[in-house]
Amino acid sequence: MKLGMPDDSLPVQEMFERFFATESTPLRVRAAEPIGFDPALWRELIALEAPFMRLSVDAGGGGMSLFDTCLMMEQAGRRLASAPLAEAVVALRILGELGGETARGWIDRVRDGETLLTLALQKTRPGEPQLVPGGAVAQGILTFDGTEIAIETPAAAPGAPETLGGIATGLFEPGKGERIVIASNADVARIWAAGIEEWKLLTSAATIGLAREALTMAAAYASERIAFGQPIGANQGIAHPLADDVIDADGAAMLLWWTLRAIADERPDAAATVSMLFWWTSRTATRSVAHALHTFGGYGLSTEYDIQLYHRRAKSWTLALGDPQQELIRGGRRLLLGETAVLPDPGLVEIDFNPPEGGQELAAETRALFKSILDPAKHNLVDHNFEAHDWGVHRALGAAGLLYPDWPVEYGGRAADPDSLRASLSVWQEVGYAGLARSTTAMIGHVVQKTAQPELKDEVLLRMGRGEVTACLGYTEPSGGSDVFAAKTRAVRDGDDWVINGQKMFTSGAELASYVILITRTDPEAPKHKGITVFLVPMATPGIEIHPVHTFMDERTNATFYQDVRIPDTYRLGEVNVLARLAKAHCDARVAETLSGRPLGMRLAGQPDMAYGPAAKVFSTEAFIADSADLLDLAAPHSLLRGREGLGTIEKGYRHSTATTIYGGTSEVLRSMVAERRLGLPRSRA
Repeated sequence: MKLGMPDDSLPVQEMFERFFATESTPLRVRAAEPIGFDPALWRELIALEAPFMRLSVDAGGGGMSLFDTCLMMEQAGRRLASAPLAEAVVALRILGELGGETARGWIDRVRDGETLLTLALQKTRPGEPQLVPGGAVAQGILTFDGTEIAIETPAAAPGAPETLGGIATGLFEPGKGERIVIASNADVARIWAAGIEEWKLLTSAATIGLAREALTMAAAYASERIAFGQPIGANQGIAHPLADDVIDADGAAMLLWWTLRAIADERPDAAATVSMLFWWTSRTATRSVAHALHTFGGYGLSTEYDIQLYHRRAKSWTLALGDPQQELIRGGRRLLLGETAVLPDPGLVEIDFNPPEGGQELAAETRALFKSILDPAKHNLVDHNFEAHDWGVHRALGAAGLLYPDWPVEYGGRAADPDSLRASLSVWQEVGYAGLARSTTAMIGHVVQKTAQPELKDEVLLRMGRGEVTACLGYTEPSGGSDVFAAKTRAVRDGDDWVINGQKMFTSGAELASYVILITRTDPEAPKHKGITVFLVPMATPGIEIHPVHTFMDERTNATFYQDVRIPDTYRLGEVNVLARLAKAHCDARVAETLSGRPLGMRLAGQPDMAYGPAAKVFSTEAFIADSADLLDLAAPHSLLRGREGLGTIEKGYRHSTATTIYGGTSEVLRSMVAERRLGLPRSRA
């Protein structure tokens, strides 16, 4: 897996980031309106050879990869570059591939910095005008009529109608100027089709850059604008929509990289993903700029503020091809009906989404053990809940050191490396055995290893590792929900002991657990986010009661009550009134449990954690809710029937989906984390 920026591509990204920040300032963008073309910027782009990046070396171009060209386009999108760059890049690449004296002559003409070549995205038909990006200022328009690729040189400049906000969009009428045929051989349809797919990818990259920059601007404004005595970004009504948007925008960027990798690997679903990516980026940009402009309030409507420049272009760039919803439908046809498409040669793509191949020996051992102890007739391999826990299986895995393979040997583990851990845990999903008790205890065990006193480590860790005991989470309270800083459960010091009184909700797995990790308030006078102390409390301690709470997903959770529960100070984790270590361990455990996509890729690349784990959970769980509901509709009425296989899994998925936005932290809390760490917004919790 390699999801960090490739070393050879980083200079490309940095160069274009500096270039567009200098040459496409808001002042320059405004000056280019209403047409949307900056001649000086175009000349600078020519001097930089930017439009020739995808032109082959043999044809006099840079022969750059599609990946690096997308990096350029993202930076162009960030700064709203007032030039039809994507169109020129594709048009020149098509000419280079076609070859011939006329094509070479036009390539040389574009190099003078005064000639602009663009392309008509739709097939041309006599008497049917179409809007062409760059058409209002182009000296040549590359066209395809279904048979021939030609360049039309308008007899007069095409009309430049006022548009929502584009890049010199012109109303082009085929046949009104000189038409020069470039090629009409058997390959022209293939070459043109690949060019349009490349345009979708380049435009998607630019749209991603636009969306991200708009959100950055909104976050900066929300951090500075004060209302009712605090920054408006501290209001979750502002922060959470922006967090959702940046998750979607980052998801679009990762989907772009995945698509380029899929094209390079010639995956059968690559063409479908190109279309779906184009739809997704259009949708994401539309939502992002809407929320960004809303953040600015009335000022966002003013032409004096730059955010309106982004709002207008978010739609106009992608709509040049038509309704993006039609592109989604096209993606569906490609994915499900076998519709074929011609894709461009992407060149070198160093991004790799495949998980590391290491650790297969431990995975094979885990697989073999599961095979020897699991009985589908006896064990629940369908439900993902604590009721599926089996002590015989749990202890067998513990005896083999396979419950927590990354733990030290002294605590019953194997001291396994991250690749081996990932490979071993993937087998749990492969065989379908629920590991909720294992995953919860793993997280708590890491906290104990880092923060517990030696006596407590000796008491619990080896027993956990052997599979003799499990632990549960005592975080949520009736009045505080997922806000752990609102804990009201009190712990009062009494000599060498602590006396605990309070209540916790949703203590899932408490009926199995021997210990509960308990967040308590030990200093009621301290600020809300301070005065917190954490304990690992034996569940057998007098004064603890467990009351079952059943959910409509056929699962059990618990309410736990603590009345005058007395424990020695040895069960305290970390220092009194310090929560930082627990929060960090909890975050680390969440990222470790995800072990997929960007969180793992960024860790392997040594990149900082910008709340990629929480972002992935918010997106995946919200998508789970929407998609399970949609599948329930799609398969109705038979999807209403419960069952453990076939359509019954849809019904169960629908009931289970809602809970996923609550388990492990609600989406609201995770959105706050994304807003703060990814966008730099102020804290939205008091």
